[in-house]
Amino acid sequence: MNYSDLRKINVNQHVEYRDGLAYLSWAWAVDQLLQHDPDASWEFPEPKVWNETIMVFCRVSAFGRIRVAQLPVMDYHNRAVINPDAFDINTAMQRCLAKAIALHGIGLYLYAGEDLPDSDTSEVLNELEAAANMGEPALRKLWTDTAKQMGKTEADQFWAKHGRALKEIAMKGNQNGNKRTTKNG
Repeated sequence: MNYSDLRKINVNQHVEYRDGLAYLSWAWAVDQLLQHDPDASWEFPEPKVWNETIMVFCRVSAFGRIRVAQLPVMDYHNRAVINPDAFDINTAMQRCLAKAIALHGIGLYLYAGEDLPDSDTSEVLNELEAAANMGEPALRKLWTDTAKQMGKTEADQFWAKHGRALKEIAMKGNQNGNKRTTKNG
Protein backbone atom coordinates (compact mmCIF):
# COMPACT_ATOMS: atom_id res chain seq x y z
CA MET A 1 0.00 0.00 0.00
CA ASN A 2 1.06 3.57 -0.47
CA TYR A 3 0.21 6.87 1.16
CA SER A 4 -2.63 7.58 -1.29
CA ASP A 5 -4.34 4.33 -0.36
CA LEU A 6 -3.73 4.64 3.38
CA ARG A 7 -5.15 8.16 3.62
CA LYS A 8 -8.50 6.91 2.27
CA ILE A 9 -9.05 4.53 5.19
CA ASN A 10 -12.05 5.73 7.19
CA VAL A 11 -11.02 5.66 10.86
CA ASN A 12 -14.16 7.26 12.29
CA GLN A 13 -15.36 4.05 13.98
CA HIS A 14 -12.11 4.02 15.99
CA VAL A 15 -12.02 7.62 17.16
CA GLU A 16 -12.54 8.46 20.79
CA TYR A 17 -14.01 11.84 21.74
CA ARG A 18 -13.26 13.70 24.92
CA ASP A 19 -14.24 17.32 25.58
CA GLY A 20 -14.96 17.85 21.89
CA LEU A 21 -11.54 16.61 20.75
CA ALA A 22 -11.00 13.53 18.59
CA TYR A 23 -8.36 10.92 19.41
CA LEU A 24 -7.53 7.98 17.18
CA SER A 25 -7.18 4.77 19.16
CA TRP A 26 -3.45 4.02 19.17
CA ALA A 27 -4.11 0.27 19.47
CA TRP A 28 -6.31 0.29 16.37
CA ALA A 29 -3.77 2.44 14.49
CA VAL A 30 -0.97 -0.01 15.37
CA ASP A 31 -3.16 -2.93 14.26
CA GLN A 32 -3.87 -1.27 10.91
CA LEU A 33 -0.23 -0.36 10.44
CA LEU A 34 0.94 -3.93 11.06
CA GLN A 35 -1.79 -5.40 8.84
CA HIS A 36 -0.57 -3.25 5.96
CA ASP A 37 3.16 -3.48 6.76
CA PRO A 38 4.10 -6.38 9.07
CA ASP A 39 7.72 -5.10 9.15
CA ALA A 40 6.73 -1.70 10.55
CA SER A 41 8.47 -0.60 13.75
CA TRP A 42 8.52 2.40 16.06
CA GLU A 43 10.64 3.89 18.78
CA PHE A 44 10.40 6.78 21.20
CA PRO A 45 13.48 9.04 21.24
CA GLU A 46 14.34 10.77 24.50
CA PRO A 47 11.69 13.35 25.49
CA LYS A 48 12.73 17.01 25.66
CA VAL A 49 12.00 19.29 28.62
CA TRP A 50 10.81 22.86 28.04
CA ASN A 51 10.52 24.84 31.23
CA GLU A 52 8.26 22.57 33.30
CA THR A 53 6.66 20.78 30.34
CA ILE A 54 7.75 17.81 28.24
CA MET A 55 7.69 17.09 24.50
CA VAL A 56 7.64 13.42 23.43
CA PHE A 57 8.68 12.04 20.05
CA CYS A 58 7.86 8.91 18.09
CA ARG A 59 9.68 7.58 15.02
CA VAL A 60 7.68 5.12 12.89
CA SER A 61 9.37 3.12 10.13
CA ALA A 62 6.84 1.72 7.66
CA PHE A 63 6.37 1.30 3.92
CA GLY A 64 10.06 2.04 3.37
CA ARG A 65 9.85 5.47 5.03
CA ILE A 66 10.56 6.97 8.43
CA ARG A 67 8.15 9.54 9.85
CA VAL A 68 8.73 11.39 13.12
CA ALA A 69 5.98 13.05 15.16
CA GLN A 70 6.25 15.18 18.27
CA LEU A 71 3.62 15.99 20.85
CA PRO A 72 3.66 17.92 24.11
CA VAL A 73 2.37 16.10 27.17
CA MET A 74 -1.15 17.56 27.26
CA ASP A 75 -4.34 17.35 29.24
CA TYR A 76 -7.71 16.70 27.58
CA HIS A 77 -8.06 20.39 26.76
CA ASN A 78 -4.88 20.32 24.62
CA ARG A 79 -2.93 22.35 27.18
CA ALA A 80 0.61 21.40 28.16
CA VAL A 81 0.79 19.67 31.55
CA ILE A 82 3.15 21.28 34.06
CA ASN A 83 5.44 18.68 35.68
CA PRO A 84 3.71 15.65 34.12
CA ASP A 85 3.86 12.29 35.88
CA ALA A 86 4.67 8.91 34.28
CA PHE A 87 1.01 8.27 33.38
CA ASP A 88 0.76 11.64 31.57
CA ILE A 89 3.97 10.92 29.66
CA ASN A 90 2.85 7.40 28.69
CA THR A 91 -0.49 8.75 27.45
CA ALA A 92 1.33 11.36 25.36
CA MET A 93 3.64 8.71 23.92
CA GLN A 94 0.68 6.59 22.77
CA ARG A 95 -1.01 9.65 21.24
CA CYS A 96 2.27 10.50 19.55
CA LEU A 97 2.49 6.96 18.17
CA ALA A 98 -0.99 7.34 16.64
CA LYS A 99 0.09 10.70 15.19
CA ALA A 100 3.30 9.24 13.72
CA ILE A 101 1.27 6.42 12.14
CA ALA A 102 -1.09 9.07 10.73
CA LEU A 103 1.90 10.69 9.01
CA HIS A 104 1.97 7.53 6.87
CA GLY A 105 -1.66 8.24 5.92
CA ILE A 106 -3.86 6.26 8.35
CA GLY A 107 -6.19 8.82 9.94
CA LEU A 108 -4.20 11.87 8.89
CA TYR A 109 -7.40 13.74 8.01
CA LEU A 110 -8.25 13.91 11.73
CA TYR A 111 -5.22 16.14 12.34
CA ALA A 112 -6.35 18.42 9.53
CA GLY A 113 -9.64 18.97 11.36
CA GLU A 114 -11.58 16.90 8.84
CA ASP A 115 -14.31 14.48 9.78
CA LEU A 116 -14.05 12.15 6.79
CA PRO A 117 -11.26 11.10 4.43
CA ASP A 118 -11.27 13.08 1.19
CA SER A 119 -12.86 10.37 -0.94
CA ASP A 120 -15.73 9.86 1.53
CA THR A 121 -16.28 13.59 1.99
CA SER A 122 -16.45 14.29 -1.73
CA GLU A 123 -18.89 11.43 -2.33
CA VAL A 124 -21.21 12.59 0.46
CA LEU A 125 -20.86 16.21 -0.64
CA ASN A 126 -21.71 15.33 -4.27
CA GLU A 127 -24.88 13.54 -3.15
CA LEU A 128 -25.92 16.46 -0.96
CA GLU A 129 -25.21 18.98 -3.74
CA ALA A 130 -27.40 16.97 -6.13
CA ALA A 131 -30.21 17.01 -3.54
CA ALA A 132 -29.67 20.74 -2.92
CA ASN A 133 -30.09 21.41 -6.65
CA MET A 134 -33.60 19.99 -6.29
CA GLY A 135 -34.36 22.47 -3.52
CA GLU A 136 -34.45 22.78 0.22
CA PRO A 137 -36.87 19.91 1.00
CA ALA A 138 -34.73 17.40 -0.89
CA LEU A 139 -31.57 18.65 0.82
CA ARG A 140 -33.23 18.53 4.24
CA LYS A 141 -34.43 14.95 3.72
CA LEU A 142 -31.07 13.62 2.49
CA TRP A 143 -29.14 15.56 5.14
CA THR A 144 -31.31 14.11 7.93
CA ASP A 145 -30.53 10.57 6.76
CA THR A 146 -26.84 11.33 6.18
CA ALA A 147 -26.39 13.03 9.56
CA LYS A 148 -27.88 10.00 11.34
CA GLN A 149 -25.32 7.74 9.65
CA MET A 150 -22.44 10.07 10.52
CA GLY A 151 -23.23 10.58 14.17
CA LYS A 152 -23.64 13.92 15.92
CA THR A 153 -20.02 15.07 16.17
CA GLU A 154 -19.14 14.18 12.58
CA ALA A 155 -22.39 15.65 11.28
CA ASP A 156 -21.84 18.90 13.19
CA GLN A 157 -18.31 19.22 11.81
CA PHE A 158 -19.43 18.40 8.26
CA TRP A 159 -22.31 20.88 8.34
CA ALA A 160 -20.09 23.60 9.83
CA LYS A 161 -17.76 23.18 6.88
CA HIS A 162 -20.25 22.66 4.02
CA GLY A 163 -23.67 23.78 5.27
CA ARG A 164 -23.59 27.36 4.04
CA ALA A 165 -22.65 26.37 0.48
CA LEU A 166 -25.30 23.64 0.44
CA LYS A 167 -27.96 26.10 1.62
CA GLU A 168 -26.98 28.51 -1.16
CA ILE A 169 -27.31 25.75 -3.75
CA ALA A 170 -30.70 24.80 -2.28
CA MET A 171 -31.89 28.41 -2.50
CA LYS A 172 -30.96 28.48 -6.19
CA GLY A 173 -32.75 25.14 -6.61
CA ASN A 174 -35.84 26.70 -5.04
CA GLN A 175 -35.62 29.67 -7.42
CA ASN A 176 -35.34 27.36 -10.42
CA GLY A 177 -38.85 26.06 -9.98
CA ASN A 178 -38.73 23.93 -6.85
CA LYS A 179 -41.21 25.27 -4.29
CA ARG A 180 -39.65 26.24 -0.96
CA THR A 181 -41.36 25.04 2.15
CA THR A 182 -40.96 26.81 5.47
CA LYS A 183 -42.41 26.44 8.94
CA ASN A 184 -44.77 29.35 8.20
CA GLY A 185 -46.01 27.87 4.93
